[in-house]
Amino acid sequence: MDKRIFGIETEFGCMVRDPSVGSPEEVVELVKDEAFYTKKLGVIDLHARDYAFEPARAGGFLRNGGRLYVDAVGSHEEYATAECTDLIDLVKHDRAGRIMLSRLIEDLGLTEAVSFHNNSIDHFGGHTFGCHENYLVQIEDRLFSEAITDLLPFLVTRQIFAGIGRVGGHKLVRPNSKNNIMTMGDHEVDYVWVSNFYGVEIDQSVDFQLSQRADHIVKTVSSRVRFNRAIINPKWDSYYSYTNLHRLHVLFGESNMSEYATLLKVGTTSLVLDLIEEGCAPPDVELDEPLNVLRAVSRDNSFKWIVKLKSGKTIRAVDLQRRYLDAAKKYLHRKDAQTDNVLLQWERILDDLERDPLSTSDKLDWSAKYVLYQQYMAETGTQWNDDVMQSLDLEYHNIHPAQGLSYGLENSGALGRLTTDREIEEALSMPPCNTRALGRGQIISQLINSPTTRYVIDWDAVYIERNRQLDLKNPFHTYEKEVSRFMRGVG
Repeated sequence: MDKRIFGIETEFGCMVRDPSVGSPEEVVELVKDEAFYTKKLGVIDLHARDYAFEPARAGGFLRNGGRLYVDAVGSHEEYATAECTDLIDLVKHDRAGRIMLSRLIEDLGLTEAVSFHNNSIDHFGGHTFGCHENYLVQIEDRLFSEAITDLLPFLVTRQIFAGIGRVGGHKLVRPNSKNNIMTMGDHEVDYVWVSNFYGVEIDQSVDFQLSQRADHIVKTVSSRVRFNRAIINPKWDSYYSYTNLHRLHVLFGESNMSEYATLLKVGTTSLVLDLIEEGCAPPDVELDEPLNVLRAVSRDNSFKWIVKLKSGKTIRAVDLQRRYLDAAKKYLHRKDAQTDNVLLQWERILDDLERDPLSTSDKLDWSAKYVLYQQYMAETGTQWNDDVMQSLDLEYHNIHPAQGLSYGLENSGALGRLTTDREIEEALSMPPCNTRALGRGQIISQLINSPTTRYVIDWDAVYIERNRQLDLKNPFHTYEKEVSRFMRGVG
């Protein structure tokens, strides 16, 4: 695991309680401008990274090595962590993005009027927000389909510990778009990559489920993401490529507030990718209908989580996860300290889920929610389908430390942490110390103090003026010495 790069991209929902401060689309622009022009947390993109999705000045790279930008698809704020190879670094930088945005809202004086939410669903609007994972993998094109077959059963069932939980459900109505709650926008970008419309309706038959995204996934693998939400979106691009390694883009992730669940989600996925790369994935785990299993596990409030394999046999999701765990213990034990820690935590959480799923409420988002909501309903007489339950569900993911319910659980000791506030403060401005994000962050810090310098910044290269270029091809290299020479005379 020490030789794997990973990162998280989070799309934040924006709720405007006072229309006088502007529309959500206007607010996200205000927050972005505050970050780059006023607080100078990074440098704004002077060029269009993508003319449809990320035009010039839509966002930029940050001093901590990450990116903050407004995604034109849905006009939402998005934060991408720096490249990490250490799981605790990833947890810190993921949380730092939330703290950064909450402080920007405070600085704008909008705390009472606006809130950002690290959730993955709009209960009444039918929208869903992504939390995507990126992994540097050694999977060749010719082996991709085989690798996906080995990976999908794990991704479909990992929601038993990585799911963030939600009140209620949605059902998709296809191909009719007449009653589509997720209406098409007025901008051309909304029509890019569309090959299949569907409507979204509230499903009154569901009280609670493990996943917020399961109801909205319509493909197992798709290169098109707009209205074609898939579990995996293969992205072979230069930004996360190095020698024979490529970027694997996992779409079926969710916006965990729990630090423990975040570490477990990315750590176990990394180990499964290790198994696949080494040809050691467990046999006979292929699912009969992955998308059906995805929704069935999410909606099973008995917490038995029975899934059907392609062989016709059935197995509990916990036991299917154990097959991957057993293979990882056999082939990866003592590979490095991180791997051994993930193996230990993986086994413990599966044991807890088998013994008493709700005993995990101090570690996992979905069970923390379930226990909290059951207590609330017992005290107030509220029912699952009451509107206040959707409001509670949303406020669990409020990113403001003084408002979010998950932070309240942390403060009371009901939800555990893996990091300290001091470590988060450092991650707000300091990149990870062992990846190329360190060198890029140093460049950005100097460019902030040199406002007249022209530049183009990307994950894998930096260009200054017309004739200076520094390639950052190796994501495991910090480029400190190279940056020192490259930036000589700048700033």
